Amino acid sequence: MSDMTLWGFDASTYVRTVKMVLAEKGATQFRQVPLNVLQGEPRTAEHRARHPFGKVPVLDHDAMRILETSAITRYLNDVLPGRSLVPATPKDRARMDMVVGLIDSYGYGALIGGIAAYHLFPDFVGGKNDAMRADGIARGRKVIELAMKTKGASPFIAGELSLADLYLAPIAFYVSLTPDKDAVFDVDGFADWWARIQALPSFQATQPNPG
Repeated sequence: MSDMTLWGFDASTYVRTVKMVLAEKGATQFRQVPLNVLQGEPRTAEHRARHPFGKVPVLDHDAMRILETSAITRYLNDVLPGRSLVPATPKDRARMDMVVGLIDSYGYGALIGGIAAYHLFPDFVGGKNDAMRADGIARGRKVIELAMKTKGASPFIAGELSLADLYLAPIAFYVSLTPDKDAVFDVDGFADWWARIQALPSFQATQPNPG
């Protein structure tokens, strides 16, 4: 896999999701180009030639370019050896896909755009917006509630560790650094799930390093 290039810096939650997949699969031979989102590096003309909307991550592998985390993680799960991070049964795959969709559509904007940005990088989003923070807490908690309801009595969201857990984990990390963590995380089942996630070697090995 030495011909693999990952575009995006470690502080991106979606880049961390991809790196957690790589770590879970035991894939260590790849090149990373750390484009800093906070400094606007993905918006350069050079990177827009890779991703027309100036986003990260982007993956280059085996003469193919793949955009968007959902496509990248599914691809890596398919081509890399090791235990699958996509559940074997239709119902568990639906549980995983449902939570990934909820995170993409509602969770990221609420938890990162509404909460983490307010406390950790307000200048990037035009300053602190109390209304956005309050909305982020309300909507973010709802996403966490739905994820934990989907998890039920399972140790992970879709039974065994899956892409859904690796989507939520990097976002939860940033929320955990804010004073709003208790308002969002005080949900049945979350504490046990979060303890398991933080114990994963893939989580520990991918701590953000914005550079």
